[in-house]
Amino acid sequence: MSKDSTDTDRWISTFLDAQAAELGATTNTQLAYGRDLKDFGSWLMRNGSDFETAGRNDVETYLIFCADQGLAKSTRARRLSAIKQIFRFAFEEGWRSDNPAIQIKGPGRDQRLPKTLDVAEVDRLLEAARASGRSQSDRLRNTCLMELLYATGMRVSELVSLPVSAARGDPRMLLIMGKGGKERMVPLSPPAREALAAWLTDRDATEDKAIGSGKPASKFLFPSRGKSGHLTRHRFYLLIKELAVTGGVAQDKVTPHTLRHAFATHLLANGADLRSIQTLLGHADVATTEIYTHVLDERLADLVLDHHPLASDADKRKTR
Repeated sequence: MSKDSTDTDRWISTFLDAQAAELGATTNTQLAYGRDLKDFGSWLMRNGSDFETAGRNDVETYLIFCADQGLAKSTRARRLSAIKQIFRFAFEEGWRSDNPAIQIKGPGRDQRLPKTLDVAEVDRLLEAARASGRSQSDRLRNTCLMELLYATGMRVSELVSLPVSAARGDPRMLLIMGKGGKERMVPLSPPAREALAAWLTDRDATEDKAIGSGKPASKFLFPSRGKSGHLTRHRFYLLIKELAVTGGVAQDKVTPHTLRHAFATHLLANGADLRSIQTLLGHADVATTEIYTHVLDERLADLVLDHHPLASDADKRKTR
């Protein structure tokens, strides 16, 4: 193969198609892989190489280049993972006789504890959702979104793309389609069921009017006129920031994922076991769930240092 962008694009697109077909890779995963591999492919071409001829030294030099660019360890680790996978795929398909990245170790990841919210902050966000919106329909939708997110710990992509069929019949359990097409069941709290029923009534009335005017029915719980057919992750991200302002919660603490973290941390604090939380979150490995024990430990330590009469003033200042 000649060293041109056409060959590079063909390698990447074929690999991504296989990932989607064989492993059920999500659109977001494919986009991330595609960006990382295009960057690597462009770097290879600038240095007189390509996916077919690159060796271990090329991969290692590229990782050094990424470090020099100031990329975070997590970003470099993700890029190496994508590189390893495309070379493994190429080896299995017979495009290459080796995998030049197989023995390269990644930079590791900085152990950062996820930001979370306390119960009072979550309550303020839920109250803000009930009061925020240009119309009653907006307020019902916003309330349903927030109650479901906190009650289930769903990923935001799982939440916004929920099919309306999953919400029919006042369910006690919600069927969620997770990463890789894996399904899981999560229980709904009474407030979440109440918010879901109220939104569903309003949503169906709006849908009936749309269908009456010749528009197709939506299969999503949170329909939208956009290309995806449902509320986008970006729109929900903006919404939750607006709710943070309304609820008086620091904006830098509030993202869709911090509600997921709050769900897990609050369950753990109230006695739930890690295996149950792992199942509810849809984590493939319990080691991923274990980080919440560290979050809880840190919060308990902060509480002791802030409120225990024997804690020194210096210790209390460290926690702030």
